[in-house]
Amino acid sequence: MQLSSMVVCLGEALVDRLGPLGGDPAVDGPVDDRLGGAPANVACGLARLGTPVGFFGCLGDDLIGEQFSALFQQRGVESSGLQMNPDRPSRIVLVRRNQKGERQFQGFAGDQGQGFADQALGPIHLPKGACWLLVGTIPLATATSASTLKAVLDQARQHGTAVALDVNWRPTFWDAAADPAAGPSSDAIAVMRPLLEQAALIKLAREEAIWLFGSTDPQAISAQLPQAPDVVVTDGAEPVRWWMDGASGTQPAFQPPQVVDTTGAGDAFTAGLLHRWAAAPRERIRFAAACGALVCGGAGGIDPQPTEAQVEAFLGGLS
Repeated sequence: MQLSSMVVCLGEALVDRLGPLGGDPAVDGPVDDRLGGAPANVACGLARLGTPVGFFGCLGDDLIGEQFSALFQQRGVESSGLQMNPDRPSRIVLVRRNQKGERQFQGFAGDQGQGFADQALGPIHLPKGACWLLVGTIPLATATSASTLKAVLDQARQHGTAVALDVNWRPTFWDAAADPAAGPSSDAIAVMRPLLEQAALIKLAREEAIWLFGSTDPQAISAQLPQAPDVVVTDGAEPVRWWMDGASGTQPAFQPPQVVDTTGAGDAFTAGLLHRWAAAPRERIRFAAACGALVCGGAGGIDPQPTEAQVEAFLGGLS
């Protein structure tokens, strides 16, 4: 498949409130608020790399919504599909970071009793020229956004738009009281199943692969689904395993120059993968791994995203 037109990223745009290293962002300071959310991160990453991209999502009619509107305009992300909800605020995610910068999502701030804007995502018309629709599972956690996502998936099927799925399992979005390290319930897996069975490309973290498929072997995961998708399994600093175009391989993770914050590393990886999709699988994965490594050198998932030239310079310095 050639990447020849726009990628559409659909889902949550939010603020990651990063606590001090080793601290609690709910009570300890100073905190560092960064614009984020996996689909928004991927959209901004693709735009910085030079791929035409649009973002569809719902934000509050508030300062965070204004900041995202300005960011998308600055990055060149098509955002005519951005919805502003006057009744619900944009979501703030509390992010704990250990002394090494590894993060864990622990809960939310900003809810005024009616939930968050991303949960109220309304009807969307998918552009017919889109070659990829990039989604995660978080919209499935709420009835309104789940209904919207299902309708967009029907449009993707009708238009021949390939679906790229970054599973991005976050239990607290499904149940605010859930253990942030908990896996999906059987009910949640059942809700995800139609999406898993439509995706042409599925990216999973190692633990997600085990929870959903009982395996970390990308080829075995692909064989469990009727459409036999391309599958990529990431594992933090461990090698990436992949099955694409009928071939398999591994890609060692690159060591970033420094690790400030790992938030958004997986999203930068996804952006790099889609940006280089026309290349051979090994080149796609190598480029994507470099994007993920470089994002770890700065705070948040968007500000430190690299340009294509920066990725090429990083890879050139390794050879």
